[in-house]
Amino acid sequence: MSWFSSFWFYIFAAHFIAMKLDILAIAAHPDDVELSCAGTLIRHALAGQAVGVLDLTESQLSTRGSVELRQQEAKNASTVMGLKVRMNAGMEDGFFRNDEEHQRHLIKYIRYFRPEIVLGNSLSDRHPDHSRAGRLIADACFYSGLQKIQTEWEGQLQEAWRPKRVYHYIQDRFLEPDFIVDIADVFNKKMEAINCYSSQFYNPGSDEPATYISSGDFMDQIRAKDLMFGKRIGTRYGEGFISENVPGVSSLSDLFLPDLP
Repeated sequence: MSWFSSFWFYIFAAHFIAMKLDILAIAAHPDDVELSCAGTLIRHALAGQAVGVLDLTESQLSTRGSVELRQQEAKNASTVMGLKVRMNAGMEDGFFRNDEEHQRHLIKYIRYFRPEIVLGNSLSDRHPDHSRAGRLIADACFYSGLQKIQTEWEGQLQEAWRPKRVYHYIQDRFLEPDFIVDIADVFNKKMEAINCYSSQFYNPGSDEPATYISSGDFMDQIRAKDLMFGKRIGTRYGEGFISENVPGVSSLSDLFLPDLP
């Protein structure tokens, strides 16, 4: 496999210098993040945190659109979300695996960005790429902290790095969340980011084949899911996450949101 045969990236900062991120969201496909956790990323970016996205593939197998168009759509969505950086790992859509080769490749990016928190695909979902990516992300984050696994970036030996937490965003299949992030104040911005992928979603003027996500009801389903999660925590919109480890807090007050007016 030639990892960089279709490699592309966007950096909204200085030239190619290792960037320390607070949050790195990793996704099997461009638009996974937008559909599932864009509100959370936007909230943290607005709070001044360094937020980035790593797409594992270019969605080469997508029924609608093209790789080149998807690249532009991802770039536009990244601007809407306020990302510091977005890269693509150049893995093969549909055929990447959770094996040593792919883990070592992903470890390079984790050590390059040194994120405190990683958000990854759901561990169980309708699309097999999602659950496979979720396990790959979790395993690579663990192995990235082992010093005896050696990796290089642009010819330089990398230091071991393990994110403090790995959380999995909820995608198409409903899963009971371990916690929910309030995105009421940024929900419209999230929808703006999603709508950057005009080739993928409902367009009555399109002559491309219909897909599971191109129906007119799909955006209503996204809204309904976020409304449901929001209701669970007493706000309008929310995004749910799964944590394989029990999150810790330093104060009981960290476990509730301010009362709504």
